[in-house]
Amino acid sequence: MAALLVLYIALIGWRAVQFIASGEPAAIGIGIALLVFPALGLWALARELLFGLGSQRLLERMAEEGSLPVDDLPKRASGRPIREYADEEFPRYRDAVQAAPEDWRAWFRLGLAYDASGDRRRARQAVRQAIGIESAERRAN
Repeated sequence: MAALLVLYIALIGWRAVQFIASGEPAAIGIGIALLVFPALGLWALARELLFGLGSQRLLERMAEEGSLPVDDLPKRASGRPIREYADEEFPRYRDAVQAAPEDWRAWFRLGLAYDASGDRRRARQAVRQAIGIESAERRAN
């Protein structure tokens, strides 16, 4: 998908250059607008790729350390955790972050708990927080 997005962005960018090169005021305006969309697309793609790489790095670190939570929640046929059971486990992870807000592992586990409870937006926020804290730790060491 990322490769297709890059191809799409390149084609839109090329079309924007053609519009601008035409010299027509309306076409120039369209060309400038078309340049904004590829820039936004590249920004979004870079952000998602960096998020994926960062979360994978943390996941691998925690797996090596043996600090990942045990995934023993009952699952639906689709493989997703049953939300009621995930919601019962959630306070433990929330409390761990409140007790140690500088611990990236606690934030990562909270992200997993949010995801199990079906709250993807907060899950991503918690994992982003974990990535930021861990990155700051690595830079400091």
